[in-house]
Amino acid sequence: MFSLDGRVAVITGGSRGLGREMSFAFARAGAHVVVTSRKIDTCEAVAKEIQAECPGIRAVPFACHVGKWDKCNALVDFVYSEFGRCDILVNNAGGSPLYPSLSDISEEYFDKIMALNLKGPFRLMAAFGAKMCAQSGGSIINISSTETVNPNSRATIYGAAKIGLNYLTEAFSSAYGPKVRVNCIMCGPFLTDISKAWPMKEMEIEWKRSSSLMRAGKPNEVVGAALYFASDASSFCTGSILRLDGGAGRATYRDPKFNAKL
Repeated sequence: MFSLDGRVAVITGGSRGLGREMSFAFARAGAHVVVTSRKIDTCEAVAKEIQAECPGIRAVPFACHVGKWDKCNALVDFVYSEFGRCDILVNNAGGSPLYPSLSDISEEYFDKIMALNLKGPFRLMAAFGAKMCAQSGGSIINISSTETVNPNSRATIYGAAKIGLNYLTEAFSSAYGPKVRVNCIMCGPFLTDISKAWPMKEMEIEWKRSSSLMRAGKPNEVVGAALYFASDASSFCTGSILRLDGGAGRATYRDPKFNAKL
C-alpha cells in the first residue's frame, strides 16, 4: 500500500530538513525524485546520496526559487522534459526570517514571505495539478504549520500565508478531484536546521509542560505521514489537514496520578 514504485516525486525545499527526509523516503519506497531548492549544489549533493543508496532510482537536482512565478514554470517544464510525468508534488519549501517588531516589517519582507509560502505553492499546485489531471492522476502534499492555529507575534506573516495554504489544500482538492488528491501536513516544532536558533532550554521546559509527547519532532518523523499521503494507502483521503505536532498545546494540566512520567 505504501509503495511508490515507478512514480515521479517533486519535493521543493528537498535538500535539507523535512524535505531531505521525504526525498530519501520516497526514493526508498521506489519513486524517482526531483530534489529542488534555491541552491543547486545542495540539491546535487542530496541527489548523489540518494542514487548511491537506492540503485535504479533517478534522483535529479534542480535549482528553483518557488517564490518566483517564472521559476515555478521552469520547474514544471524541467520535470516533464526529464520524466514526462509527475505523480507526487510536495510543497515543502518555506520560511519565516525573524523580524524585530510588527511595525518594522517592510513591504519587501511581506511580499517575500507570501511569495515563498503561498504564491509559489499555488502556482505549482495549479500547473502540476492540471497536468496530473491529464494523466492518470496524482497526489499533492502541502507542508503547513501549527502557527496557523497558534497565532503569535513572532511569525505573523508566515502564519497568515500558511493559513492560506490550508485553504488552498481544500480548494484544490475540490477543483482537481477525483483524479488528483490534495492533502496537507500541518507541522509543529521539528528539530531541523532552523531549530539551531531556538532557545532550546526554555523550549524544552515548555514542551514538557504543554505537549503530550513532551518534545519536538525529529525530522524523519514526518516520513510516515508523507508516505501515507503520497501512496495508495490514502486513496480515499483528500482535502485533509493532518496535525503533526506531538500534541503541542494539548497537555496544559498533568495529574501525577495518571501520568507515569511525573
